[in-house]
Amino acid sequence: MGDKPLPAKEAALFKQLVRCYETKQNKRGLKHADAILKKHPEHGETLAMKGLLLSQQDHDAKKAEAYELVRRAIKNDLKSQVCWHVYGLLCRADRDYLQAIKAYRGALRQDPENVKILRDLSMLQVHMRDVAGFVETRNTLLTLKPTNKINWITFAVAKH
Repeated sequence: MGDKPLPAKEAALFKQLVRCYETKQNKRGLKHADAILKKHPEHGETLAMKGLLLSQQDHDAKKAEAYELVRRAIKNDLKSQVCWHVYGLLCRADRDYLQAIKAYRGALRQDPENVKILRDLSMLQVHMRDVAGFVETRNTLLTLKPTNKINWITFAVAKH
């Protein structure tokens, strides 16, 4: 299934794929994703990243395909925090905040100390006025990175 690690060549391509997403080079990223999926058609994290890249395009058909790819990715690689995080990003972009929170929690079950996911989750908790959840999430971030001033400030705000 998709939970096997990729061989070195495809792993390097996957890193380039992530970099393409971060620098908004969607067409190039899609080419990298297709190259990986040609050899490993059910690799969950690649399917999720391809879905994320497709969701950046403005077509409704592409958005539907993006959701389908991400759902398939989660089905193939249930224990991947990347797949869950991407699903959360898609839901948040479509303003389905409750589903996004559930997806972020799914990602945190796989990687409970991922600062990026915790930060995304805390922002949604503020947005949804989940004060108790916000306090808990900011406390976790403060515990993980106590030297970061912003974590102290946001925890104080959460408690207030």
